[in-house]
Amino acid sequence: MKEAPNQDEKQDQSKSTIVDKIQQLGQSSVPQPADSNIHVLPVIGQVEGHVQLPSQNKTTKYEHLIPQLIAIEQNPKIEGLVVLLNTVGGDVEAGLAISEMIASLSKPAVSIVLGGGHSIGVPIAVSADYSFIVETATMTIHPIRMTGLVIGVPQTFEYMDKMQDRVVNFVTRHSNIEEEKFKELMFAKGNLTRDIGTNVVGQQAVDHGLIDAVGGVKEAMEKLTEMIQKNKGSENQVIQ
Repeated sequence: MKEAPNQDEKQDQSKSTIVDKIQQLGQSSVPQPADSNIHVLPVIGQVEGHVQLPSQNKTTKYEHLIPQLIAIEQNPKIEGLVVLLNTVGGDVEAGLAISEMIASLSKPAVSIVLGGGHSIGVPIAVSADYSFIVETATMTIHPIRMTGLVIGVPQTFEYMDKMQDRVVNFVTRHSNIEEEKFKELMFAKGNLTRDIGTNVVGQQAVDHGLIDAVGGVKEAMEKLTEMIQKNKGSENQVIQ
């Protein structure tokens, strides 16, 4: 029969927990969220795809997000999703996979672009049912790049062109920006010092029709709560 831990063991466990919190979060006491019907999905740093990035890089691994999105869809207790973005972009196919999964959820989702939603972060930001951007956040729109071995044949250009079309089509389907305007921003010269493209800040993203509204956590939570209530109302009508 296993003995219950004595007082000294309980104190050691408590100290160990506090040390873990300090090491991981820099503080001993962490506010605990109440049981919520809303799931928060952070997309931070670089979106990591099929190639593992160096350990010093902040990354969001798509193989971690995809099971979470399946669990969100299947869990009846979760009624809404908040996607928090502060990303420099990353792997195009991984980013598009995440975007398509968020867009195909049956539950309402809102996104908030915080520090940045650059490159392939743009499709992830617009994949939610409603998108917000804070006033100081930026979004960089530029053509896709290819790294590694590139074969200098026409097929390489055609492959790049088709991949770029996938990104353009997704963004224009899930936002209010016109395809011509998005491509104009994408291929603009002189806006970025070392690249082709455009950097849009806060309200500019809304003015272009890329993002729905300027706002932060408060506005996003209010909007999501409203969408959840509307979703519940439509479900009740179907049941009746």
